[in-house]
Amino acid sequence: MTTYVALLRAVNVGARTVPMAELRRAFVDMGYDDVQTYIQSGNVVFGASGSATSVAARVRRGLEAELGPGIGVVLHTPAQLGAVVRRNPLASHEPGTLHVTFLGSTPAAAKVRALDPDGFAPDVYRISGRHVYLHCPNGYGRSKLTNAFFERKLGVMATTRNLRTVTTLATM
Repeated sequence: MTTYVALLRAVNVGARTVPMAELRRAFVDMGYDDVQTYIQSGNVVFGASGSATSVAARVRRGLEAELGPGIGVVLHTPAQLGAVVRRNPLASHEPGTLHVTFLGSTPAAAKVRALDPDGFAPDVYRISGRHVYLHCPNGYGRSKLTNAFFERKLGVMATTRNLRTVTTLATM
């Protein structure tokens, strides 16, 4: 049994409101163990057997059947989330200004190179594999570096969490 953290895209934003009790029940109904949610933004910690790829596919299918289409799923283990926190190339900035955008897959190198990382001041970002590290000194809500921006430019699903949430999920 492996502990996984599911970071869900399109849960409790816009028109899709999902109570956390309903989300926990959906994971229990899919057969997962020790299901916990963290805050209202679609973070689920649970136990499952199988590879991350197979579990993510099963979660995606189960959530689509239960809640409808369009929910993206990124899976990490708590140890992987801890490594994401430790590898943060922007860690010298104030922690309250830091976020991580989790990508559904590794974007094409050509798409990454086509972006101008200096064109979003005062916001700063660095892409590392399936993670985009963000420093948004005026707040993420005012940044142009949104999930939609990265999805459009990189051609992959994206979901963002603040660094405090990522750190907490790594220790659950």
